[in-house]
Amino acid sequence: MSGNPDCPVLATAEIVSGKWTLLLLRDLAAGQRRFSELERSMSGISPRTLSQRLRLLEDQGIVSRASFSEMPPRVEYRLTEKGEALTPILEEMRRYGERWLAAGADPALSPDAASASDGSGD
Repeated sequence: MSGNPDCPVLATAEIVSGKWTLLLLRDLAAGQRRFSELERSMSGISPRTLSQRLRLLEDQGIVSRASFSEMPPRVEYRLTEKGEALTPILEEMRRYGERWLAAGADPALSPDAASASDGSGD
């Protein structure tokens, strides 16, 4: 992305715009997850890509990684405070998708359209 590097909207978009990133954040917003759980949740992602995305989010301070010395080795990921601050954005994206993009969604039936057509305005 190009534009004003000081723009907070652009900076946030840079974090969440990578392929798979929003789905990772969605899954981690529900709580701590193991690598294998994340991999199963996102069918089609390769282990290499998942590792890269997690590492990038870890480098950005969005995700933390905990390793446990067990056999087999166990690694768990969770959102940091900085990552948890993104969850309201994810929730609003979910609401938007349900309202405007879901299969069978009719924009003419939205609450805004209904209030405009009945003359109530607000």
